[in-house]
Amino acid sequence: MSDTLKTAFDVRPLTAALGAEIHGLRLEEITDDEFAELRRLLLEHLVLFIPDQQGWSPESRTAFGRRFGELEVHQYLPHLDGHPEIQIIDSKQDGKIPIWHTDMTYSPNPPIGSILQIVRSPGVGGDTMWSNQYLAYEALSAPLRDLLGGLTAVHAIRIPGLESRAEHPVVRVHPETGRRALFVNRAHTSHIPQLSRNESDALLQYLTEFATSPQFTCRYQWRQGDVAIWDNRVTQHYAVDDYQERRTGLRVVVLGDTPAGNEARWEQYQPKPGERYAPARFNAKESY
Repeated sequence: MSDTLKTAFDVRPLTAALGAEIHGLRLEEITDDEFAELRRLLLEHLVLFIPDQQGWSPESRTAFGRRFGELEVHQYLPHLDGHPEIQIIDSKQDGKIPIWHTDMTYSPNPPIGSILQIVRSPGVGGDTMWSNQYLAYEALSAPLRDLLGGLTAVHAIRIPGLESRAEHPVVRVHPETGRRALFVNRAHTSHIPQLSRNESDALLQYLTEFATSPQFTCRYQWRQGDVAIWDNRVTQHYAVDDYQERRTGLRVVVLGDTPAGNEARWEQYQPKPGERYAPARFNAKESY
């Protein structure tokens, strides 16, 4: 990451991998110039934290989200009265399932990003972690990167009221930076259709563990009113479930684009006569 670019804000990187706190900014009153700078910083640090944004109005919150793109109305999460784009994340209402994931990769067009404000936080615990998928991809050996560049992965979810399936490149190209990143995750990636079931399971096990290694991550300790903005295209995140008190948040999600990458270099794997082949399925919800 560059440390030579100047900014109007007080930018405090959290780790060498990703993440930065931004001080000297009020999201309720953000100007066009400030937003342009914030967007540049997001591409550089992948997840930004803006502390103490108490009093952020619903109208300003949705207007800010729309600067990034069209906002999602979630299919099963509750929302703020009168504001269907503002989702309520509540630890007492299925709001915490600790597993590394990228949001909604089971969709043909996963979100490009999310904006989450913690409204109520536990006295201790309830941190969230993020992982840089650029770095995870770049740390792989050249032969493995070459193999992955010719594979796709199926992402799926199947829970009451929501069933979806999509196929994406295993290596995704970011549409704004042109950098390549791993695009598989433990929660939603079912299988790699060009491989046998055993090969797919083994490779995904390795990739999902490697992609969330400590050297690629940052961890954020929430305080009431803090806001996080992250690039969903090149990160994973994990909500640490180490608390009993209630934790709530308000989130808006920016609708996505089609993940771009190489075409598959091989046909889908065809089981031999008598061979049993049943790709794994994951029944998981997002957690924050």
